[in-house]
Amino acid sequence: MKGLTTALLASVTMLALSCATPAFAERVLRLDEAPIGEIDPAKGTDYADTVLSINIYDTLVYPKQGGPGVQPLLATEWSIDGLNYTFKLRDGVKFHSGNPLTAEDVVFSYNRLMALQQGFASLFQDRVASVEAVDPLTVKFTLKEAYAPFLAALVRLSVVDKALVMANLADGPHGEFKDYGSAYLSANDAGSGAYKVTGQNPQSETTMAKFDGYFLPFAENAPDTVRYRYGLEASTVRQLISRGEHDIADLWLPPEVIKAMVEEGSVHLALEPGATGEYIKLNTQRAPLDDVHCRLALTHAFDYETSNQLLKVNDEAALGVSMNGALPSGLLGHNPADPPFVKDMEKAKAELAQCKYKPGDYPLDIAWIAEVPARERVALLMQAAFTELGFTVNVTRTPWALVSEQVTQPPTAPHAVEIAVAAVTPDPDSLLFNMYSSTVPPTWMSAEHLKDDEVDKLLIAGRTETDEAKRGEIYSQLNKRLRDLAPAIFAYEFTGVYAVRNGVEVHNLKDATTRYSPASFSMLFKDISVNE
Repeated sequence: MKGLTTALLASVTMLALSCATPAFAERVLRLDEAPIGEIDPAKGTDYADTVLSINIYDTLVYPKQGGPGVQPLLATEWSIDGLNYTFKLRDGVKFHSGNPLTAEDVVFSYNRLMALQQGFASLFQDRVASVEAVDPLTVKFTLKEAYAPFLAALVRLSVVDKALVMANLADGPHGEFKDYGSAYLSANDAGSGAYKVTGQNPQSETTMAKFDGYFLPFAENAPDTVRYRYGLEASTVRQLISRGEHDIADLWLPPEVIKAMVEEGSVHLALEPGATGEYIKLNTQRAPLDDVHCRLALTHAFDYETSNQLLKVNDEAALGVSMNGALPSGLLGHNPADPPFVKDMEKAKAELAQCKYKPGDYPLDIAWIAEVPARERVALLMQAAFTELGFTVNVTRTPWALVSEQVTQPPTAPHAVEIAVAAVTPDPDSLLFNMYSSTVPPTWMSAEHLKDDEVDKLLIAGRTETDEAKRGEIYSQLNKRLRDLAPAIFAYEFTGVYAVRNGVEVHNLKDATTRYSPASFSMLFKDISVNE
């Protein structure tokens, strides 16, 4: 009896202890993206790839929170001496493997990016003369010539674990480096970021776990596990969130779906302006739009108010806000005091009267991208406005593959086509140079085919001036010049609208003071709270 009593007492004690101490509940964050994510940071370029890279890997610098520019991350400080950029690294940083992060890893990561020639290698192409590890915690980049956007470009140089990559090489064309770990890093990670990859299924999802050895703090109730899902239908996302089985919807839900979810009471909204402009690109080399007065006429005739209404989710959110020039907000040189564009038919007709062409003699061709149905509505808005000026307007639904080919040559480019262009670093150069420099070979980004000596001069000045205040003035002047030249109708600045399940908080998207720019850099999983 005594043994039975002792055993019974022990069982009761254990039961009491289990009731007093609740079992650990794993916090899981579930979110989705339309395209499949690439986890090799030297290959990815789109939104999903960026979200993965900033959580799995670290960079020397990171976009500054609440404004333009960069701030330290792996680098604690840096100095600039002519063409030499010297960075002191944070001591004690560990990769997920347990290996220490050193200057040799930075050199290896740069060389790997340039050897693979994918991802954001173009940001550094022909810019860097050499990269060397001065000592284990010091790395020096020597540039070939002055290039002020270099610091900002470093937000795209993810540092990989050299020892781990070298232990997992496959056959490839890079000599002793074989494939530079290309096959391995498309399925595994070699990072030091706040989350480490635990599974990669390119068809369905990437799973990640919290890295307890990370050197920066986590938000209260940060997720222990993250499931980044791919290719979910809007209806599926809506159902999953309503059942509490999904937490953050991607940015591409139709406004009406987001609105319905808010009205159901299952979500709240988090907004992410992201230095992305929606530009109605005007072919400046094709009559009648080779006359600036004709371009200005179209600029004043466009119905911005109705365009904004089409983007509206509800009274608190919309998929876009008005632009007041070529530079979206959040970039150096943007001037919030400049008035946004509004429809003004009197001004439009006054500009048209100064144009050397008669509208009736020159039909306008407008293309809209077939894969983005919402663009048709904007194309029809243009058709209505430009017809009001006396133009015959032909609207064509065109696949992106054909549009991106047509717009590279002025004779085949339509008179107008709406194309979104985003800054890929926190520097205006990463947006404007490829769009408006006449020295850059034409791409879909430069469908305007603008050739202007003053614009070229200001773009070069922005690249070579290292004083931040002076650079700001240069880009402010450039923005004004582009407003006057009207190479595009600056339709709106894209705003990402996340539908976030109630009980989950994305702290970096609270307001303008907490956001990072450009888009996607705010989606740091360590700064998200999964409260219930």
